[in-house]
Amino acid sequence: MILLSLLLLQTSTREITFSFKPDHTVKSVSLAGSFNGWNKDATPLKPSVDGQAWTVRLSVPYGHQEYKFVIDGTDWIVDPKGKAIDDGNGHQNTLLLVVPPDFDRPASPNDGIVAASAVLHKPTASFLNYDRGALTIRLRTRANDVSGVSLITRTGIQPLELESSDDMYSTYAARVRWDRKTNIQYVFKIVDGAKTEWYGLDGLTKSTPAPFELEAKSFKPFEVAPWVEKGVIYQIFPDRFDNGDLSNDPADVQPWDGKPTYSNRFGGDVAGVRKHIGYLADLGIDAVYFNPVFKSPSNHRYDASDYMKIDPQFGTNAEFGQMTSELKAKGIRSVMDIAFNHTATDFPQFLDIRKNGAASPFTQWYFIKSYPVEVRENPPYVAWFNYPSMPKLNVMNPETHTYLLNVLHHWITDAPGVSGFRFDVANEIDQRFWRDVRKDLKATDPNIWIIGEEWGDASQWLQGDQWDASMNYPFREACLGFFATKGSTASQFTAALMANYHRYAPQVSRNMMNLLGSHDTARFLTLCKGDVASEELAAAVQFTWVGAPSIYYGDEIGMEGGVDPDNRRGMVWSNATPQNPVLQYYKKLIQTRKSSPALQSGDPRVLLSDDAKSTVVYARELDNDLAIVAINRSDSPQTISIHLPEIAPYSTVVRQGFLDALSGRQISVQGHELTLTLAPKSAEILRPMPSHVSSAPRRSGRVALSNLLRTS
Repeated sequence: MILLSLLLLQTSTREITFSFKPDHTVKSVSLAGSFNGWNKDATPLKPSVDGQAWTVRLSVPYGHQEYKFVIDGTDWIVDPKGKAIDDGNGHQNTLLLVVPPDFDRPASPNDGIVAASAVLHKPTASFLNYDRGALTIRLRTRANDVSGVSLITRTGIQPLELESSDDMYSTYAARVRWDRKTNIQYVFKIVDGAKTEWYGLDGLTKSTPAPFELEAKSFKPFEVAPWVEKGVIYQIFPDRFDNGDLSNDPADVQPWDGKPTYSNRFGGDVAGVRKHIGYLADLGIDAVYFNPVFKSPSNHRYDASDYMKIDPQFGTNAEFGQMTSELKAKGIRSVMDIAFNHTATDFPQFLDIRKNGAASPFTQWYFIKSYPVEVRENPPYVAWFNYPSMPKLNVMNPETHTYLLNVLHHWITDAPGVSGFRFDVANEIDQRFWRDVRKDLKATDPNIWIIGEEWGDASQWLQGDQWDASMNYPFREACLGFFATKGSTASQFTAALMANYHRYAPQVSRNMMNLLGSHDTARFLTLCKGDVASEELAAAVQFTWVGAPSIYYGDEIGMEGGVDPDNRRGMVWSNATPQNPVLQYYKKLIQTRKSSPALQSGDPRVLLSDDAKSTVVYARELDNDLAIVAINRSDSPQTISIHLPEIAPYSTVVRQGFLDALSGRQISVQGHELTLTLAPKSAEILRPMPSHVSSAPRRSGRVALSNLLRTS
């Protein structure tokens, strides 16, 4: 067991003063950001004596943070003194970089000074991870702060390779073959110019430290749902996919091509989905992610009135169960979306509180502030984003806790095709609940996929004890910046992809839901200003990068739509024809991915990032399989040359050449030099012509760890 109490006690926040000077008289100013759950009521600012300035000082975690000021509880604005960035949904946030005090000096790899606050290794999946027969051991330092890092074990001294860097941190990693039968002792050697420091059980030291020790018998690998990385996901907003049964329509059902609002319904239902199961199968879909289907007063159904009952306007429980069985028969799994953070105000337990007040037996199911409980502005109970219609559940109340776990088991049993759950605003729910959910669900079925909603860094939920994956909005942001807004360069794009990949254990990154759009974002094609070529380039990356690609219904036929609710238009089935080139392009991408183990499960390697030519080339490598993806974002043809690594599988592939899976064009390689001429705004996905065999890794001899420490 690794004891890291000293490391875990490191301070990880810094005091920041936020100030705002309004240009008109205001009643209140508050702060909402990534550091307080975007809760507009959590951090009020105090006015100065003269009322000219409003300020607040609070501890903010290190790293990239985003925030806005909220004026009079309704007007959200960026900090006029800060740096504004796009939030990925057509709005602006203020970016704040919070750094430790020892970052106040410039970083240098040769000044003999190591920023101690940045050096970190801990026993979590992000730093110590077993995957596919090897143990990856990582160490974090300040970016550009050290000249070298080595791992010292009984088997030898192994340099750590730089995996990723951003404007705060660098991560170094080494892979060690491990039989999971013997314990491993290790320390890190950190070189900064002429000085050497050590990092071990006692933290950062000037002399030989006590080593970390990993006990084989107590180590539990982080295992995720194995089917996800090989699959293609399709997201359906239930009310907008197709209206197959007019008899269950609401009285005020809108025309299918009507304008979406926050309240209207179009009549999409189970019958509409069943009608198009053949379409989904022909497209190559492996799993359908359904936005909520429970009885609810809203069209999005994130405020459930009854978790155990399908909304009658969507269908019946029996019809939903039959639909998942029919999907399963076609090889398509079902993933249900659930909001356990809050319910509707007509949820039975909340209704009882409204009726009986403090005498209700369900008062502990919610966070009641005062009685009587009335549904009104500034409600007397905790509500999501303070919306009165969404009272927050107390998931750790024993009765509530048991009930919610029973909801999950109910749907696994009642709908045989259900293979996973996506949890809404999961980052706002007590992590103890997620630990219990994982333990309970994985005991029932280890292949159940547990995915939580978190728009940023989801590391704290992805350490092996809570979720399998999260919705990969950082992937979307990287694609948005490179292909849609064109605000980032090729090197910034690949750096963002790699940093996001290395943020998690490899098996987690392979499990992430890689999306270009969702029910919460504007359509990607609309953000590309209708430029289909740019949207298709992003799709090419989506289907070839690490993670499970998720298609938001209609993206595959070129649907457009602005910010919510315009992004929730009715599916345009008249465009879902073989004559639609966008649909055919998506089918080709899906077929290409399914034919390549490397594109499903391979490790990534960036081969080229040319800012001047706006070109990117990366590879996916898996044992003896290989795929190379080349992207030209520019409006002109570009000729590029890449020196392929002189290792397997490249060393055998270069003799036979490649085949572009999109065009069918054959491409030869001269030595290890691959030269490509890419058309404007085009992608090529290169696959090796014949099969090939990779070589086995070399192993070093076993020596005493104490000797290595003395001689290194």
